Amino acid sequence: MKILIINGPNLNLLGRREPEIYGHQTFAEYFSILEKKFPTIHLDYFQNNSEGKLIDKIHEVGFSYDGIVMNAGAYTHTSIAIADAIGGITTPVLEVHISNIHARETFRHHSYLAPKCVGSIVGLGLIGYDLGIEYFLKR
Repeated sequence: MKILIINGPNLNLLGRREPEIYGHQTFAEYFSILEKKFPTIHLDYFQNNSEGKLIDKIHEVGFSYDGIVMNAGAYTHTSIAIADAIGGITTPVLEVHISNIHARETFRHHSYLAPKCVGSIVGLGLIGYDLGIEYFLKR
């Protein structure tokens, strides 16, 4: 099984950015934990702050991977282009958000991606990525 985790803008700052919301752990540290927790899965990780590069990565793996766990960050609330990219591939995408986007600013309550995804996990911290991987294992 091949699963790609995609993180969008500003998630490269995890561990330093607003730790009261996102915690103190870097994603590199957390990804290492995921690799140990799921040793039989081929896990890949991609992070970029550029909308176009995120779309390019979705296109690149969107017909050959078993699943994508994606936290598009703020692009969730603005990017019809990323939603179209998800809609154009055969690999299922599960949307993840570390914080509860519905308990934050009003503009974060809407996701352009959610209708194109198999599901959404919000507000459970980094554990949401674990749950996304578990979903693909049991799917």
